[in-house]
Amino acid sequence: MCKGQKIVAKQSRTINDPEHPLSLEELNVVEQVRVKVNDGESTVDIEFTPTIPHCSMATLIGLSIKVKLLRCLPSRFKIDVHITPGTHASEEAVNKQLADKERVAAALENSSLLEVVNQCLSIRSH
Repeated sequence: MCKGQKIVAKQSRTINDPEHPLSLEELNVVEQVRVKVNDGESTVDIEFTPTIPHCSMATLIGLSIKVKLLRCLPSRFKIDVHITPGTHASEEAVNKQLADKERVAAALENSSLLEVVNQCLSIRSH
C-alpha cells in the first residue's frame, strides 16, 4: 500500500457520520482496501459503503468525504467518490450527484448544507 493511499484512507475514516455519534471508520463505511491513489496520474478513487441499503444520508456522506479530500490533498488530484457497487438502493443517482462538479459546487454554496458537512468534518471528542 502506498503512502498516499494510507493518508487518504486515514483522512476519510475520521469523518463523523451525520446520524450517529461514530466515525465512518467505526461504522465500516470507509475501509482502506476501498481507497485507490495513483500519484502519477493524480487520481484518488474511494468507495464508501452506507450502513443500510436505503441510507438517506448517502449523498451527504459522499459529499463530506469529497470535501475532506479536496481540503487536504494537493489541488492536482482528481477525486472520485462513489458508493461500493451493490450496497445502496439509489447507488446510480448518488454516484451521479457526487461526480457532477457543478452539483457539488452548488451544494457547497448552500450555507445550511455546508454547516452540516463541516460538522461531519469536525473533530469529535469521545
